[in-house]
Amino acid sequence: MKLFWKNRLASAEEMRELDRRTIEEFGLPGELLMEAAARGVFNYLEREYAHVDDALIFCGKGNNGGDGFAIGRLLLNRGAEVTAILLGKKKDVKGDAKLNLDRFLKSGGELLEVERESELDDLLERMSGSGLVVDAIFGTGLSSAVTGVAARAIALINAVSLECGMPVIAVDIPSGVNGSTGEVRGDAVRADATVTFGLAKVGHYTYPGAHYVGELEVVDIGIPSSFCEQIRTFAVSDETALSLIQPRPADSHKGGNGHAVIFAGSPGKTGAAALTGLAALRAGAGLVTLAVPASLNDIFEAKVTEVMTEPIPDEASRKFGKKSIAAAKKILAGKDAIALGPGIGMGDETDAFVKEILLAARVPLVLDADGLTSLSRQPGLLKKIKAPLILTPHPGEMSRLCGIKTANLQSDRLGLAKKFATQWGAIVALKGARTVIAHPDGSAFINLSGNSGMAAAGMGDALTGIIAGLLAQHYDPLDAAALGVYIHGKAGDLAAEKMGGVGIIASDLIRRIPLVRKWLFEQFFGQNE
Repeated sequence: MKLFWKNRLASAEEMRELDRRTIEEFGLPGELLMEAAARGVFNYLEREYAHVDDALIFCGKGNNGGDGFAIGRLLLNRGAEVTAILLGKKKDVKGDAKLNLDRFLKSGGELLEVERESELDDLLERMSGSGLVVDAIFGTGLSSAVTGVAARAIALINAVSLECGMPVIAVDIPSGVNGSTGEVRGDAVRADATVTFGLAKVGHYTYPGAHYVGELEVVDIGIPSSFCEQIRTFAVSDETALSLIQPRPADSHKGGNGHAVIFAGSPGKTGAAALTGLAALRAGAGLVTLAVPASLNDIFEAKVTEVMTEPIPDEASRKFGKKSIAAAKKILAGKDAIALGPGIGMGDETDAFVKEILLAARVPLVLDADGLTSLSRQPGLLKKIKAPLILTPHPGEMSRLCGIKTANLQSDRLGLAKKFATQWGAIVALKGARTVIAHPDGSAFINLSGNSGMAAAGMGDALTGIIAGLLAQHYDPLDAAALGVYIHGKAGDLAAEKMGGVGIIASDLIRRIPLVRKWLFEQFFGQNE
């Protein structure tokens, strides 16, 4: 995978280490890092809010507050009126932050020390008349719930901003958002824009924190790019997706574009299989075979046209089971990719079928839906699977697989996806808003495409089909997972743009899969391929 430096996403811990190395190994003093950060915010304000001649800056006692004092001094020097509201006492500010507080005061800035919530309430009128507010209370390292005077300050900032339309600019990350997970415990500042330093943070792009960020600007503060190579989490952006697309020769033929086999379907769930097969074709696979329970084959032959069907002996329940295994293994011969799970149902006989297909597979395999549930009932299989494996669980399925409550899982999606990808030796695409793709080697990706209208039945089947279609074309499994998730989300975006966000369905998305490639080339090169 071609990875873009600017798409790297740091955790709070990783950012602290980058700062430390820059100071200790590269020899760039912390004072200069703080000055570069402040100037980055100041330049943004000059570009976007040059007309504003008065500002309130809410400052904490740490380095984020120090950034705020330095920003205030730069605004004072260009003639603005600036008041810094320190949540604490001046005597408690130390180090580089104190240095910038002293400079702010020497430049003529006004400082208000606030220790009680009632003192903040007295500032309401003053806040309402301000041109803008800068949030420099907490930085990316916040790990505990926000309480007391800080919580009250955040609530007032949000209330006054909403009532008066006053712009709010966050320094590094909106106060209250965890920089490593995006978790918000209590409340967080709802910023119109966030100016961050060195690299974007995981918390900027993961929900719920992403709700609070507004426009995101990343500014260079002098951290050597070679130090950033240790960061192995990336955003899957439009640019990243374009770099992953394989060119198709003018003389290509269907056999050269790969053959995917999809084991899917059971009574009441034939739609899942049909959607998966069609999505694989739309993603560019040359041939797609739907391997389905024999008693349902007539339904599939009426339901799908371009996708081939292969009836497999089934059980009395009209689902896959032990009777299906021999024929299913024969179908694996000559295939380039496998998808297993959409709509296959659950039960002991299904578990036996899933086990045998997983053990027999030797080409990349996508496991989804009921296949994941079956795997959760027999987790010992993971260590025995020889094929490259991509798991595509939604949070409930992931919860069953790893034995962690869904709420706890959602509080650190990236960390847990990385942990279990490494533990299982499989690529994990943890679905949801900002799907996380984690590789066993510890690298991970956060997808930026997609929208809330995609929270509808059949969308996961479409994703399975897209990834299987890319695998059939011999994409590297990690590239297939990351690009597949991006295409899925972007096709949903194109559908929402045309039809509105609520009410789009999986078939709307599938029809727009080919348009994603076209859109990318037109955006970057002004023309189709």
